[in-house]
Amino acid sequence: MSEIRFGTAGVGEDFARLGYKKTLQVPDWLAGHGLNAFEYQCGRGVRLSEENGKKLQQAGQKKNIRFSLHAPYYISMSSLEEDKRLNSINYLLQSAAAVKSLGGSRVIFHSGSCGKQSRQQALEKALDTMRRAVCALDEAGFSDVTLCPEVMGKVNQLGTVEEVLALCKVDPRITPCVDFGHLNARTQGGLSQKQDFARVLDQMADALADERASRFHVHFSKIEYTAGGEKRHLTFADQAFGPDFEPLLELCWERGLSPTIICESAGTQAEDAAAMMAFWNMLVK
Repeated sequence: MSEIRFGTAGVGEDFARLGYKKTLQVPDWLAGHGLNAFEYQCGRGVRLSEENGKKLQQAGQKKNIRFSLHAPYYISMSSLEEDKRLNSINYLLQSAAAVKSLGGSRVIFHSGSCGKQSRQQALEKALDTMRRAVCALDEAGFSDVTLCPEVMGKVNQLGTVEEVLALCKVDPRITPCVDFGHLNARTQGGLSQKQDFARVLDQMADALADERASRFHVHFSKIEYTAGGEKRHLTFADQAFGPDFEPLLELCWERGLSPTIICESAGTQAEDAAAMMAFWNMLVK
């Protein structure tokens, strides 16, 4: 049976409501919802010390929590400013050290935007930065860290499925982070049928042809969008915007896939992740 893990990006609104106060209590909070994955958020900078990371790792081991980490949002592998582009490698190195302290291996990051250049020019810059980043990770002793470029939600951002898969081809360790909420937003509701999800999974299988196509990383939430793509994250209670998670989980079951699924709902990520896990458990019975 495929092993899927479900978890959250950061903590939800009920963390404090349930009486939790410290980051070291995150594993207890997750376990209380029946969850077993957590994506540590470093969007505004990597501020997790090695000591605190190891403490959280130990707390997580007791609850069977698998950690990943989201790198700073200001990474831009496609920037026209060379300093900014190459500094992105340093932020990935900082993120790699932090995720290792947690006992995790996956660093999720945003590739950047196109700016005043064509998509192809932006992608070429990102590919060059990715090659440099892989070498830098190896030199720093982080060859066991998995970089996960994310499918992005705004149309002008670098991060279509095709662009993410191109980045993954730089090195066999690079694994896609498919944000299905982002993809639905940038395609104006393009994930409405089960076959739409199947098409994405087929793209990964064709492009990667290895276990990354079955053990990929997932972000999932409903997202409001405009003509430019992503506007804001919603909760599963929203009925106006998608996508729905059931078709994806049905396909994972049918195909024996084992992604790690991180819920990014707005404040209800634990409850919504638990809803996905409950549906999954119903499928596998």
